[in-house]
Amino acid sequence: MKPRLLIAAALASLLAGCATSPTGRSQLMMVSDAQMSQMGLASFNQMRQQGKFANAPKERAYATCVAQALVSVLPPPWNTQQWEVQIVEDNTANAFALPGGRIGVNQGMFKVATNQDQLAVVLGHELAHVVARHGAERVSDNLAAQAAVTAGSIYAGSRGMDPNTAASLLGVGAQGLVLLPFSRTQESEADTLGQRYMARAGFDPRAAVTLWEKMEKKGGGGTPAFLSTHPAPDKRAQVLGQHAQQLMPVYQQARTGGHSPNCTL
Repeated sequence: MKPRLLIAAALASLLAGCATSPTGRSQLMMVSDAQMSQMGLASFNQMRQQGKFANAPKERAYATCVAQALVSVLPPPWNTQQWEVQIVEDNTANAFALPGGRIGVNQGMFKVATNQDQLAVVLGHELAHVVARHGAERVSDNLAAQAAVTAGSIYAGSRGMDPNTAASLLGVGAQGLVLLPFSRTQESEADTLGQRYMARAGFDPRAAVTLWEKMEKKGGGGTPAFLSTHPAPDKRAQVLGQHAQQLMPVYQQARTGGHSPNCTL
């Protein structure tokens, strides 16, 4: 295929799979929900086969209680999906939710998220990644970047430039200017959506500020905001604090309306 035709084909593939996130942001989608569910289930089953899940019935019941309260307020089809929660034998403070209805919580997370509201911050954030199809978007971003690098390197070769050098330079550009900024956007979006979900489920949205401040202290500094895949911690706490005040009526209405989770460890 001629270089110009290949580039045109790459651009066409980028335009073919447009979608909109729950906050109204445009997304590139080149993989289906079914494909992402298969990937999520395969990853979770691999962790199970590798013996990474802890035998921790109390922690699992506690995390499941928080997760179920959050799932009940998710939009369809996620609110009717069966979600399995497992505790990961890992002392780092982390958690994840996967397409296909799977949630993992590291044992180390319970040392930081010390009550149900703080754990709801974490799980609400991770569930928001699934609802907003961030996994599919990340896969699509990488597919698009690979297509662009391939097309660009072939075109550069046709203009007399070493294709390997062109591919290397284009790869760095795609990573720094496209993939990382999208990731920061997704993290901010998951913060916003997750905090909404927790308020609607009857968890105090003000716990988001407390949790992320604790996470920041535990991290002890870190990567500059420009290269980080997460928003700057100080800005994150500020935005979450503003959102919490706006969500207090939602939280209070949820509690009045019967959403009163009582999850204890």
